[in-house]
Amino acid sequence: MSAPYILVLYYSRHGGTAEMARQIARGIEMGGLEARLRTVPAVSTECEAVAADIPAEGALYASLDDLKNCAGLALGSPTRFGNMAAPLKYFLDGTSGLWLTGGLVGKPAGVFTSTASLHGGQETTLLSMLLPLLHHGMLITGLPYSEAALLETRGGGTPYGASHHAGADGKRALDEHETALCRALGQRLAQTAAKLENPRG
Repeated sequence: MSAPYILVLYYSRHGGTAEMARQIARGIEMGGLEARLRTVPAVSTECEAVAADIPAEGALYASLDDLKNCAGLALGSPTRFGNMAAPLKYFLDGTSGLWLTGGLVGKPAGVFTSTASLHGGQETTLLSMLLPLLHHGMLITGLPYSEAALLETRGGGTPYGASHHAGADGKRALDEHETALCRALGQRLAQTAAKLENPRG
C-alpha cells in the first residue's frame, strides 16, 4: 500500500492556479505528507475531440483512483463568472461512483482560486467548489484568522480558501501573503489528514 498523500487537483489556463497548486504542495510536504499534483483536460466544444492521455507539460491528468485513494484533497480552479471552470466541474460530475460508495467521506479538503480582478468572484468560486465536496462528506479545512497573512493581505486570501489576484493579463505573480496562505492551506490539510489517520499521534 502506498504512503498517504494529499491530492492537489486543479485546472489552470494561464498559470496562476498552477503556481498556487505548487505552493500548496510545498505546504503539504512541510506538513509531513506527500503531495500529488494532478490536473484535468480542457473541455472541447467538439463532442468527438479527445485530449492526449498525457499533457504536453505540467501535471498529469487526474484519475478517479487518484481521488479515491487520497488522504485529503486541495481543489483549485480559476474563476469563471464567480464559479469554477467547466473542466473541473466536468471531472467532479463524473465522481458519482465515489459518492455512492462513500469513498471520500471523512477526508479533509480545501479549495483555492485565481482571478483576473481583485473582486472577480474569488469567494463565490471557492464556495462553488465546496458544494460537491460537502455532498461527498468531506471535512472542509478553510484558513483561520490565526494565519497573520489573512489579515495583512492586499491581494488574495479568504477564510474559505487560498486565492490569488492574477491581474487582467494573468501575469501578476503570487505575493508573499498569497504564497504564505497557499502553504498554510497545504500544511493544514496534511496535519489534519495525519490526525485523522492516527488520532492519538
